[in-house]
Amino acid sequence: MLNGICPECAAPVPLREDVVLHEFLTCPECGVALEVISLSPLTLDRAPQVEEDWGE
Repeated sequence: MLNGICPECAAPVPLREDVVLHEFLTCPECGVALEVISLSPLTLDRAPQVEEDWGE
């Protein structure tokens, strides 16, 4: 199993061996939404915030 590092709290984030670029996951320590932004080196960043569009 691979480990990334949460950019928010610096906790290790366990990842599967078959992790893919732009995969979304959650930090088990602080709960922040993360995105895999690089596989070599393995890098995580906060996931982009998606704004809800209710057609207003």
